[in-house]
Amino acid sequence: MITRNLLPEILKEGDLHKKKLTLFLVGVVLVVIVAGSLAYILKPEPLETKEPGGPPLRSFAEARGILIGAAVAADPLRSDALYRDTLKREFNILTTENAMKFEPIHPSRNTYSFRDADAIVSFAEASDMRVRGHTLVWHQQLPSWVTSGMFTRDEWIDILREHIFTVVERYRGQVYAWDVVNEAVDEDGSLRDTIWLRNIGPEYIDLAFRWAHEADPEVRLFYNDFGGEALGPKSDAVYNLVQDLLQRGVPIHGVGLQMHISLEDPPDPEEVRANIDRLVALGLEVHITELDVRIKLPATEEKLLEQARIYREMLEVCLSAENCTAFVMWGFTDRHSWIPWFFGGYGSALIFDDSYRPKPAYHALVDVLANASLPARNPDLGGEVALFEQDTYEMLGFFKLAGSNLVFLYRPVYLADFS
Repeated sequence: MITRNLLPEILKEGDLHKKKLTLFLVGVVLVVIVAGSLAYILKPEPLETKEPGGPPLRSFAEARGILIGAAVAADPLRSDALYRDTLKREFNILTTENAMKFEPIHPSRNTYSFRDADAIVSFAEASDMRVRGHTLVWHQQLPSWVTSGMFTRDEWIDILREHIFTVVERYRGQVYAWDVVNEAVDEDGSLRDTIWLRNIGPEYIDLAFRWAHEADPEVRLFYNDFGGEALGPKSDAVYNLVQDLLQRGVPIHGVGLQMHISLEDPPDPEEVRANIDRLVALGLEVHITELDVRIKLPATEEKLLEQARIYREMLEVCLSAENCTAFVMWGFTDRHSWIPWFFGGYGSALIFDDSYRPKPAYHALVDVLANASLPARNPDLGGEVALFEQDTYEMLGFFKLAGSNLVFLYRPVYLADFS
């Protein structure tokens, strides 16, 4: 290898012609070295890490004053050690994916089943994670005793009230925020025709928030919905709904934007920003609650990079709004994703693949959170991290997306092979 220290000795030998030849050869070698380095940078290697060896997502997020998390299912939490380890390492908040929905937790009128919900909450407490409870009132995943029940209006009110008080009081002080009412607005902006609307009336929404607040006055209460992330009839209706709740003194603290996104039709980031800004102007928090970006299979490198761009943009939008305080995905590994069985022909929607290897979307989130130009917020979240220290990360590659800055990919210096 030619080094800077050897160059003076080379130049002392031979005549001028030899010196010129030597300099030419040195230049060729340097060009080859630089070209090889650029080829390495521009063509990222596959990430074969069992786990990132540097700071995890939660450390970067805490340094920025935001919660970052994922929906969690009870079965893999019990049976899959990599699932538990990755979840604990990377995130500081979790959402109960199914365990707190009406059917699993209240299977018969006089019976509650808290086993799965208790397991998830206990895991969160042991892992220093906050919990988003999901969900108290929804028109799906209801037990047959509810869907086929023939009750009077007063009985319907009693059923819903007793359910909310029982569940919220059990997890009082353990759940940080509740999705109180889920998906009550239809695509055209009208109230969705649900079993609760038909049997109680539109006031079921007010009642649910008031009862949840009575059961736990300290918990944060959210309205949660899909398809209303950008501007349009549905987001206008959600805005009007929560504005009306606030004006009438109904206890509500925030709005959850689900963000189940397809690669082909993502929301416009500027419209999402405008929608969040108007909700924040009402004094409400905003959480991104169920983000995933599904890909029509096969998931090519080009599609994964486009997916990373969408994850990046949505996190940038959230960080730009003072009251967007949580960024939660609907799962984190493709091994345990709902997408393949719900959307035929689609998959690869999350930031870890089915072997728990971080995908470009993961590194895009790290890159956004590590951006020193973004101010830290909500210092009560705590957490200090040295972002991208030279001895912790090395640059793996970069890519350029139309209309955006360079996106840099990093990997930990220590790489662990899969066993």
